[in-house]
Amino acid sequence: MEINERKAIVLNPKDNVAVAISDLKSGEHIELTIGNEVVNVELIDNIPFGHKFSIRDIKEGEYIVKYGEVIGIATRYIRKGEHVHIHNVSGLRGKPR
Repeated sequence: MEINERKAIVLNPKDNVAVAISDLKSGEHIELTIGNEVVNVELIDNIPFGHKFSIRDIKEGEYIVKYGEVIGIATRYIRKGEHVHIHNVSGLRGKPR
């Protein structure tokens, strides 16, 4: 694998999740560039292509932000490197914020 090969993307510095651009394995170390900052994340779970994982700890009740937009709310504490999906996020579509 080339050193510059990206495994996940974060498109907005406001984001608290990254999106896997390939299937990722638990225990993998992912390096992300967010604005001018480099963030390293060790994955807790396997992350399928196109799915999200947390890039920092997210408290229960905190908004999930992807591409700079709120996409849901954490239904429980989510650890850095954990899969972020329907088992720990409630969507906000059609619900007042």
